[in-house]
Amino acid sequence: MRILAKATGLRRYLLFDVANCWWTSRKMANCAQCGRKLPGFVFGRKICQWCVQHEAIQRGEEPANPIQPVMTAPWTRSGGNSMILTQVFFGICVAVFLAMAAAKGSLDDPTSQELIHWGANAGPLTLGGDWWRLFTCLFVHIGIIHIAFNMWCLWDLGRLCESLYGHWTFGAVYLISGMGASFASILWRPEGVSAGASGAIFGLAGALIAGFYLGEFSMPRAVVMGSLRSVVIFVGYNLVFGAMSGFTDNAAHVGGLITGLVLGALIAKAAPDSELPFPRIAVLLVVLLALTGGVFALQHSRGYLIHAQRAQALLAARQPDQAIVELQRAIQQRPDYPLAHYALAEAYFRKSDFAKAEIELKRVLELNPGDENASYELGIMYLEQKKYDQARSAFMQMLTQNSNSPDAHYGLGLIDGAEGKYREAVQEFSTTAKSTPDFEDVSYRLGLAQSELKNYDEAIAAFLQEQKQNGDYEGVETALANTYRAKGMTQQADEATHKATQLKSQR
Repeated sequence: MRILAKATGLRRYLLFDVANCWWTSRKMANCAQCGRKLPGFVFGRKICQWCVQHEAIQRGEEPANPIQPVMTAPWTRSGGNSMILTQVFFGICVAVFLAMAAAKGSLDDPTSQELIHWGANAGPLTLGGDWWRLFTCLFVHIGIIHIAFNMWCLWDLGRLCESLYGHWTFGAVYLISGMGASFASILWRPEGVSAGASGAIFGLAGALIAGFYLGEFSMPRAVVMGSLRSVVIFVGYNLVFGAMSGFTDNAAHVGGLITGLVLGALIAKAAPDSELPFPRIAVLLVVLLALTGGVFALQHSRGYLIHAQRAQALLAARQPDQAIVELQRAIQQRPDYPLAHYALAEAYFRKSDFAKAEIELKRVLELNPGDENASYELGIMYLEQKKYDQARSAFMQMLTQNSNSPDAHYGLGLIDGAEGKYREAVQEFSTTAKSTPDFEDVSYRLGLAQSELKNYDEAIAAFLQEQKQNGDYEGVETALANTYRAKGMTQQADEATHKATQLKSQR
């Protein structure tokens, strides 16, 4: 029994040892050439299937069981140091930056309008038909530090990526990733302005990450994974830095990175062989068409914002007719967009089309009953038409929502002044000035009401306060001249009249 027990224990030990060795070989065995994990039950086989295939191809033989083609590592490819397109992209960015600096006369940060002039990505313009901005923004930069950092990254990652994929594939990856970055930027901030090559550079990083992780190379796996770690660290650091800076367009970075990851993954799995162009072309076209569809979908879903912003620019340029066309398009796409109705009311008001302006303002109040601006503008519109009862009702309605509303008290003061109730007007204007001392025009209106009551000293003080707050202009000087003359201060009246004449000639 003792001997049997020992023998049984020995068998158990031997069985355990064999199982342990099998598990260890399954878990730990690596290819002697490339370092890849070998499958279980290798039993003496030292190299993996990938290396067997690669050696067969090097001998000019067809592999027995062909699998995914091996991607040539960038550092082993003949002519791998060629970076023609990287240098071209680099040169275009520098040339555009120098042209911008020469046009402006300095290397200081350009304004948004200057960036737009040179091709920056701007949602209202890009989605409004300037599709080329999706690409031209990649070559426009905001200041010397911005372009210096981007060109440094482009030089390093571009050289590696171009040697991995070849010239034409690299160029397509760069531009399509840049398009993905521009799309993400206007998706996240449709009103913003953005520029720079960093989105496309993140696309290169994404393509390299996917290529190194999913691709099959003839070089040792440790070397490939070392390059992968470097690129991942680069991406992680820059995304964190961009999030912390507060002014970096991280949406473009993420968009470019995702586009590059998708391109790199599809190339590694579906078209790794650069000698076969058609699979590569198919991959690039699929991603390009997907992005194009996304851009058109975004235009359809956010088009009302684009039309509304164009209308605001047209109103600022005093072109209400063109603004009305844009706003009507915005409302057609988004009928419940209150800002478009409000701007349309302003456009009609400028054309003295009060009936249509009233309709639009009432629509704003239907959509947003607590909108003080719409209530105020509705009251002012009634006042312009001398519909004092309706105007007073609009301003009183504002006071029911906010008893301290300076706009409502100012509007009531205007009505009282128009009706000759100057004491009431003084009270309303004084209430406005007390709650909001810098309220535009209130001191001037208060001075006019005091002057009508023959309170000349109070009127003069109010006009001087208006000058202090809002600067000197023709209206306040004329009012001062009339008040000085009514009080018998002839010299001061003549001086104010002369100054009013000068200001009028300077308009």
